[in-house]
Order: sequence, then C-alpha cells, then structure tokens
Amino acid sequence: METLNSLVCIGETDISDLKDYALQAVEEISQRAGKKGQFLNWIDVLPKNQIATLDKLFDMASQAKADGTTDLAILGIGGSRHTTESMVNMLGCEDNIHFYSALDETSFNKFTKTLDLDKTKFLVVSKSGGTLETTVAYESAKKLVQDYFDREDVSDRFIAMTDASSEKSNLRRIVDSGDIKLSGFVHDDVGGRFSIFDDATIFTLAFAGVEKSAVKRLLEASLNAQKEFLNPNVDENAALKLACFNVKARQNGKIKHFVEYFGDVFSGAVLWEKQMKNESLKAMISTDTNIGPGYLHYNAEADLDAANTDSFYTFVFVKTEDKVMKADLTGVLTAYGAQHPIAVIELPSLTVEDVARFIELKHFETLYTGNILRRTKGEVTSMDVAMPEVLQPNVEIYKKEVKKALQ
Repeated sequence: METLNSLVCIGETDISDLKDYALQAVEEISQRAGKKGQFLNWIDVLPKNQIATLDKLFDMASQAKADGTTDLAILGIGGSRHTTESMVNMLGCEDNIHFYSALDETSFNKFTKTLDLDKTKFLVVSKSGGTLETTVAYESAKKLVQDYFDREDVSDRFIAMTDASSEKSNLRRIVDSGDIKLSGFVHDDVGGRFSIFDDATIFTLAFAGVEKSAVKRLLEASLNAQKEFLNPNVDENAALKLACFNVKARQNGKIKHFVEYFGDVFSGAVLWEKQMKNESLKAMISTDTNIGPGYLHYNAEADLDAANTDSFYTFVFVKTEDKVMKADLTGVLTAYGAQHPIAVIELPSLTVEDVARFIELKHFETLYTGNILRRTKGEVTSMDVAMPEVLQPNVEIYKKEVKKALQ
C-alpha cells in the first residue's frame, strides 16, 4: 500500500458513492466554524488566538520555573489530560511532565512518591473547575504540599487552566481568591477532546523547553492543515478520505474500528484518539486504539480469526527505512489486509509541522465520519444547535448518579 505525505491510503475501498455526502459535510462544518455554541472554535479561532498570546504563555512558564522548578504534574482527566499528553509524547519532551487522573488514595500516594516536591509544580486543568476527579486531586495535592512545606499558603506551587468566568468555574474563583497565583484559560466553544492547542498544552510545551519559534510553527501548521482539510474534494482531502473509508466499513457491517499505532511515541495519542472517537461517534462505531508491535501479541489472535467479521483497521506509523521495522509493517499490513478493510497513515516524520498536520487530520476525520454517517441515514442537524460529534450528553448520565451517591 503506497502512502503519500501523511499520507493516507485506503486500499481498494470504493468511496465514490459518498462524495456528495462528503461535500455537504465540508460545507456544513465550514458554515458552523467560529460561531458561538457550535464548539468548533478550535478551527481557525484558537490557533490564531494562541499565536497572538504566545508571549504571555511563555512568560507564565518562565515564572513557574524561576525558582528552580523542573517538573510539572498535570492534574486533569479526559481531554484536559490526553490532549497535552499526546503532544508531549509525539514531540519527545515528556521527561519532566507527569500526569494524574485517578481518584483513589493508593494511586495518589503512588503517583506523588515519584515526584520531587521541591522541584515540582502542579497544573490543574478543568474547564468547569468542578470536575470531580480533578477537584479531589487538587485538594489532595494542596494538602500534601502544605504538609511538606509546613505552610498554609502554597499558591505559588499551583497553576490553573480553567474558564475565564468566576461565575462558571469554581477553579477560577480559587484563582481570584489568591489560592493559585498563575493561571490561563480553557477557551470557550472548544470541546475538551479538540482542545490540544489550548493554553494547557502550549504552557506545558513552554515549560518543557520547546522553543517559542517551534510552537509558533506548530500553530501555523495547524492553520494550514485546517485549510487543507476543509477542501471539499475527497480525492485531495485526506481527512475526508479516511472518514469515507470509516463510513463505508460501517455500511458493510463493520462496527469495531481498531486504530493501531506503531511506536511508544504514540502512547498519549492512543488515549486521545480513543476518547475523541468514542465521545464523538458514540455507538455508531466503537473505536479501540493500541500500540504496536506489542498489541500483536495480545490482539492478533482474535483479529485474524476467521470468525472476526465485524472489524476494520487503521495503521499509523512514522516512515522508516529500518529493515526489521519495514518487514514487520509489511507482514502486518499484508495479513490484516487479506481479511479486513484497512487504511494506512504514514507520517513523514515527527517535526512540529507533521505533528500539527496529523492532529488536524484526526480532528477532521472524526467530525466528517460522524457527519457523513448521519447523512447516509437522512439525519441532518439543525444549524441552530451543535452537531452530535462535538457534544457528549451521555457522559452526564453517570455523573448525575455519582452526585446522587455523594449527597
């Protein structure tokens, strides 16, 4: 399977009957982008805003490190974690960045034992400022730090990223009260799973030592990729092509989508994509993600079982000239392609430009998959409400039950 320039190959899959739907999907998303309440401000609006405020975010990172701090512990869950985690892993700057999302005391104690509290600050990320897991983590970390430094005021050990409004965010009220000194924003109309270029990630990259010029190139590449993926021509738009591949597989009875990444640099990306796809596509397609080659030793037996007739696969890897790696990929693609629909994404490299383009490829693939799937069923969302692909109402079901139990 030949791929070209992050390049996407969908084999012999015929998507010609989906081209009109693809065109309509691009037109709809283009019309919705940038409008209040559509949760699409990650298109155009956010990258431009971040370029304009880059100096401020880098200054904040410098302030956070001015006292000799070397490590950042990020307290956040879902998109507040996986977006940043995905980025630092792919750019290879995660050595002094730590992530925590659990609730139980055992996990918290295990996590904090790995930290040098003299050299660590905590980044608390929550749009609402009331996310249960993040709130508990912040309160636990605050007590830990107070006890460690033997002082009540530990506002200098925390940074917050949350809504700008104190009416909407309890975390913003904590900032306003002086209990957290440094803060940035989780911007409006940017759903968590699409917020990879929001303040939390940009601040973290600055903290991790990524050059400001490189981060600017990352954001500029994001804008360029967005223009590319708003092209209505499915033959020229890799995101549309992938979406049509997904839709065609679903129409043919394939309901399980496995996205198989090759390389530990994608350890954050697998979690981010799984969240993004499952929250956006819901029960229309069930998405699972894995890291290869390890997954071959716990999934291939089931994947290549003749009774497996409801699955399709996308393979993601960085272009390689290594003989062993090429042989492994060739063998895997040949074996899986003989039995299942498969698509291939080959990244030319992991420069900031290629990473930005890949992120946008996945953003738009996700949106287009859901939009086109609904259109094939005659389901079109009114323009005065947000599309299902950017909402997550079902998550609130379990949250309500948790609140009842707490009461």
